[in-house]
Amino acid sequence: MTPKNSRRGAQGITIYFALGQCSIGIVLVAQSEKGVCAIYLGEKPVSLINQLLQQFPHAILMGDDSHYEQLVAEVIGYIEQPLSTWRLPLDIQGTVFQERVWRALRQIPLGSTASYSDIAEQLGSPKAVRAVAQACAANRLAVVIPCHRVIKRDGQLSGYRWGIARKEALLAREKGQ
Repeated sequence: MTPKNSRRGAQGITIYFALGQCSIGIVLVAQSEKGVCAIYLGEKPVSLINQLLQQFPHAILMGDDSHYEQLVAEVIGYIEQPLSTWRLPLDIQGTVFQERVWRALRQIPLGSTASYSDIAEQLGSPKAVRAVAQACAANRLAVVIPCHRVIKRDGQLSGYRWGIARKEALLAREKGQ
């Protein structure tokens, strides 16, 4: 999906999706022809599907395909055993700054954390702490773009699009607890 198509709500783009259950709730995984474009976490399937509809309002959404159920199983495996390597193609769409933040997040080692300030400094924009937080909030690819590894400067957990309890569980799992 091109950035232009993404801004237009994925008009004319076919996006396949499926839902699954894991230890931290329901998982929705969506894929365009380019790659995985959304991984959402939540409690209610309807809520996750509504998020997908809001993100891609003009896409042709296709569910209930057994191939994509296998994709969900792979994502769940990645969530449950974070030592596994992500090997599926991604369709990442964001602003230039968001994509820079998301690349930096993918460099945070498994079991480690970084502060919003650390990421802003790493990007050469030490005053862009809020912009880093906003990029984390805009992340559509839970776990794969590990915004759950970003914490406050004082070491405390802060907001997470899919809930603080999930953030805490993911971090504990990555640290082997």
